[in-house]
Amino acid sequence: MGTDETPNGNGRQLAHERLATGAWAGWARACAVHPRRVLLSWLGIVVILIALVATVGGGLRDEFEIPGSDTQRATDLIEQEFATEQGGVAPVGVTVEFNGDAEFPPIEQGTSELLGLLAALIVLLIVFRTFVAAFIPIVLAIAALLTAFLLLFILAGLTDINTITPILVSMIGLGVGIDYSLFIVTRFRQLLHEGLSPEDAAAEAGASAGRAVLFAGLTVAIGVSGLAFFGLDFVTKLGIGSALGVLTTVLLANSLLIAVLRLLGHKIDRLKMPFLPAIDDSEAAREKTLIARWGRFVTRRANVVFPVVLIAVLALAATSGLVRLGVGDQGTQPTEQTARRAYDLLAEGFGAGFNGPIPIVVAVNDDAEAPQRIYEGVRGIDGVASAGEPQFNDGKSVAIVFVTPSTAPQAEETDELVDRLRSDVVPTAVEGGDAVAYVSGQTAAFKDIGDRIMERAPLFLLYIIGVTFIVLAMAFRSIVVSLTAAVTTILSAFVGFGVLTLVVQEGHLLGLTGLDRTGPIETFIPPIAFAILFGLSMDYMVFLMSRIREEHVHGLRTREAIDHGIAAIGRVVVAAAVIMGTVFAAFILSGDRVSKEFGILLAVAILVDALVMRMTLVPAFFTLLGERTWYIPGWMDRLLPNVTVEAPHEGEGRVSVEPKPAQATGGP
Repeated sequence: MGTDETPNGNGRQLAHERLATGAWAGWARACAVHPRRVLLSWLGIVVILIALVATVGGGLRDEFEIPGSDTQRATDLIEQEFATEQGGVAPVGVTVEFNGDAEFPPIEQGTSELLGLLAALIVLLIVFRTFVAAFIPIVLAIAALLTAFLLLFILAGLTDINTITPILVSMIGLGVGIDYSLFIVTRFRQLLHEGLSPEDAAAEAGASAGRAVLFAGLTVAIGVSGLAFFGLDFVTKLGIGSALGVLTTVLLANSLLIAVLRLLGHKIDRLKMPFLPAIDDSEAAREKTLIARWGRFVTRRANVVFPVVLIAVLALAATSGLVRLGVGDQGTQPTEQTARRAYDLLAEGFGAGFNGPIPIVVAVNDDAEAPQRIYEGVRGIDGVASAGEPQFNDGKSVAIVFVTPSTAPQAEETDELVDRLRSDVVPTAVEGGDAVAYVSGQTAAFKDIGDRIMERAPLFLLYIIGVTFIVLAMAFRSIVVSLTAAVTTILSAFVGFGVLTLVVQEGHLLGLTGLDRTGPIETFIPPIAFAILFGLSMDYMVFLMSRIREEHVHGLRTREAIDHGIAAIGRVVVAAAVIMGTVFAAFILSGDRVSKEFGILLAVAILVDALVMRMTLVPAFFTLLGERTWYIPGWMDRLLPNVTVEAPHEGEGRVSVEPKPAQATGGP
């Protein structure tokens, strides 16, 4: 292998020879040494949170604002000039467009979460082969989710939190709750089977796997915090809500879980699954598994695997170019929903556009004829079914002209009508006067959201990619690893967007989702989903590469480190991805279209990222690069804080491997 051998004979230290040191390891050991104190502390924290919910907690309400947009200016005018004159009640036809209560019914929860948990339990039983070990991630995920909901309702008492946020909290909370604890529990069992005591195994699992969980959670936090760059309050709060599940999971996994594992000790292997052989987590057994053989196949055939997989991924990601952002109206909801049946009846009786009128709000400003000119200008133009005469407030300072399009709110023709009204018809009508007019309504609002997202997208991407690059470069001491992580995560996201577009917008396999009518992708889904995906996808990169780097630091060259790393942690990455993908996919069974879209996109992207990117493309690429995988410029290495993803260790026999140019691969 080209390395000096340690006394162990394989060029690296074994588990019991590399106990972690440092502040983080000290925290993990404290949790393992004093487990009952940790349990009591968390009990006290939950009691305090419940008390806060009872005293300052609030409910959920939809409040959508798009600062600086025509839609927002129209809404503000209506509230200021109409609502104050009518006892606080604005015209019904306008408020329905913005408050969401009449157009979108409350989202039901419970069934999807239970199905996701059941599927996750089945996967965990196959992975661990014991009921005790399988139930630990489930219980921790539920505890983290409940804690996250307590925090959510406390937050709702301080600011507006919209009604779709609980869906994201459930999806993300359950997914990462199970995945993060699965990672730590697996490391704990491996260390037990290598001969460590329960106390040492719990402390070491927290110091190594728990440290990787901390970095993984940090990448999710970076992703969702980037949503603030869009300047859309409801999008930012959706991101914050999503982060709550990750925050509680990281905190519980690195304290309560360590304490529970210490108390369980070898009891974690009790209640074995019947008819299935017990899992041997020793290193010798891991090297013989199907996952280990897959890893060795990828590294042996890297020069073939890498280009073939890359071309396939790029082809699938290219389908995201077909996406059309907009608003999916109630005509795309499942037919069993009352709102869908009401939509169909109204469309049949009054025309498709009746479900989405376009209000044009006019600030008169001494040009009293402007509303009438707008009314006359919109009548009879292509795409307009009818227009109502101007409705003035009592002071005649503001008027509203309701335009009924001939097509549905989600139709591309309606988008084009809004553009034509804004760029041609309305400016022509108010030209030469002081009046100002704003085209608003549901379709216009989502167009404004889409415009804001496209405008701020470069800044958003620069932030999350840039900050994550720095964090991973610091963690792995390699710009190659961090750049590869960013590029492959973006590819996974585009594959997810592409599949979502093919299903929901283009109609391929649409019937499997419970929908019967295609429509555009909601404008707020891409930024939120990408922020979440960027964090969750990085989790698998962190989990896999932390183990590969650990093996490399302790004596193995890159190719052998990849083989050992995949053998040690690959089974967990695959299981974690299947669990999270299943949890997300369960939301496809929800009766709400937006929940289905998030479920499809996140499930596909996560499975592609873990199974294709992390377990195939990335190992093949790093095998081709060899020791250049760990390249980092000297100035950056000196500049970045010395905080790596693997914990500092004590003990003799540390072997350092000097980088050298990678050799061509293609055989053993």
